Amino acid sequence: MSQFAIEVKDVSMEFNLEREKVTSLKEYIINMLKKKNLEYDSFSALNQVTFSIEKGDSFAIVGGNGSGKSTLLKIISGIFKPTNGKVIVNGSIAPLIELGTGFDMELTARENIFLNGAVLGYSKKIMTQKFDEIISFSELGDFVDVPLKNYSSGMIARLGFSIATIVTPDILIVDEILSVGDQFFQEKCEKRMNAMTQNGTTLVLVSHSIEQVRKVCRTAVWINKGEVMCYGNSEDVCNSYANSLYNLGGDNN
Repeated sequence: MSQFAIEVKDVSMEFNLEREKVTSLKEYIINMLKKKNLEYDSFSALNQVTFSIEKGDSFAIVGGNGSGKSTLLKIISGIFKPTNGKVIVNGSIAPLIELGTGFDMELTARENIFLNGAVLGYSKKIMTQKFDEIISFSELGDFVDVPLKNYSSGMIARLGFSIATIVTPDILIVDEILSVGDQFFQEKCEKRMNAMTQNGTTLVLVSHSIEQVRKVCRTAVWINKGEVMCYGNSEDVCNSYANSLYNLGGDNN
């Protein structure tokens, strides 16, 4: 049995960017029937990225905007398939990658708890048992029957985190969404994440907050323009990343 929760092996990801704009499916089909070749520019989001995350570890991915962090998380979560290389995941994943994922904004928080729970693979019985705890942790008791379209981004983040962490997954992936919450709730989430890793959950965190990474994560990788710049102890990685920002004259996030 592998000691690793996640193994990323020589992963590269390329996207094709159209050079000739096609505004509709009809136009695309006409061009194909005319045997008119559409031209593409290739964009490399990740280039031979390799690292491993041990089971039960608290691991951070740091880097500026456009560095490839979110693309990497989507590959780990199975949303994207890499152009080259492979990712081996051992265990169930609860991903918190984008605000609103798994939610219907027209439905209330009460309805979305069961909807999002089903998306994560939890039964209605489990969600019924955990319902009060979810509402209590998210602190949304006064808004439980309000449609999510009337929620702030912070309220949606609270609900999403509360649902994803109510049943302990093998792997929890959190991408930036806690940055939209207030300081008190961020600290509350950090305590829950620490408790989960102590109970064996593997945490993968993307955060622009170097201090949050230092507090929550044991190991880390720094990615810049799709390439691994530093990988290892989170303090060393954070120092290398922070020094690079200082040398550039400021934060490029």
